[in-house]
Amino acid sequence: MATYDLEEQEQLAEIKVWWKQHGSLLINVITAASLTVIAWQGWSWYQRNQSVQASMVYNVLQKAVQDKDSQRIKAASGELLEKFGSTTYASLGALTAAKTMIDSTDAKTAKVQLLWVVEHGKDEFRDLARLRLAAVLLDEKAYDLALKQLDGSASPGFEARFADTRGDVLSAQGKKAEALGAYQTALTKLDEADKSGKGKNSALGRQGQAAAVYRELLQQKLDSLGGSKQ
Repeated sequence: MATYDLEEQEQLAEIKVWWKQHGSLLINVITAASLTVIAWQGWSWYQRNQSVQASMVYNVLQKAVQDKDSQRIKAASGELLEKFGSTTYASLGALTAAKTMIDSTDAKTAKVQLLWVVEHGKDEFRDLARLRLAAVLLDEKAYDLALKQLDGSASPGFEARFADTRGDVLSAQGKKAEALGAYQTALTKLDEADKSGKGKNSALGRQGQAAAVYRELLQQKLDSLGGSKQ
């Protein structure tokens, strides 16, 4: 068995002392780091798996929409919201189902779908759901509830639409002056979005002629109330 010289013995002694003082801490740090990596990898796998499964259910929903099968639409949408609510497909599914329900005059179900996106969706999905829900409530003459959906800020690409819809609700309430102000705001926001380039990919989907058509529609609303663009 090899023997250690004095310097080596001193180094070993120092290592033993250091390990006695810090060994447990080092093991805990390494263990915690390993667990963090494992947890992150597990979470990433879970999210990918959720997204894949959600996409399959969403495909079923789309097929049901094509077939105009309301029961399968409700079932697929319900599964997306219940099992895959953290994925983008849940909001997409709810919006898709709501549109179909509105077209089939099932406003009650449509409102449930839209309200879920309002409460759980993110950014543009949430804003689009607020707009569509406000439109449904306007048709039902639930004006105060419609305006409530339009309260607060909206993403830049939705600002004109929010002001426009607010004008529709106010006009239906007979509040002419307030409606005029809302339509004028919509025109202003539309111009600002177009100048800044934010309107190119906005909720309106405006490009070229479509932008002019929408602007003309807003102007007609103003004219019908005796107003004009400021």
